[in-house]
Amino acid sequence: MTTPSIQRPTTTAFFVQAAISFGLSLVALVIGIIRLPVGPWERGFLALGLVFVVSSAFTLAKCVRDRQEVAEVTNRVDKARIDKILIEQDVFNSGSQA
Repeated sequence: MTTPSIQRPTTTAFFVQAAISFGLSLVALVIGIIRLPVGPWERGFLALGLVFVVSSAFTLAKCVRDRQEVAEVTNRVDKARIDKILIEQDVFNSGSQA
């Protein structure tokens, strides 16, 4: 039996840090593509690759989150079943009637 882990909510500071780092990396890469000494076809190819990588990253993050939520719900259902069994169990009944 697995013990459910305690889920701690994401702090505002962590969320802001993640958003800023994502924004800075995206801006730096866009500036790098613009300033690269290549033709428009190469820039277009790199920009299209950037769009694909960013959308894939968001999709992957959503899939990971969805899997975690499914596991959390499954753990809650299993815990509720165990709690119900324990509540229904009469620990004071020794099996014989007096």
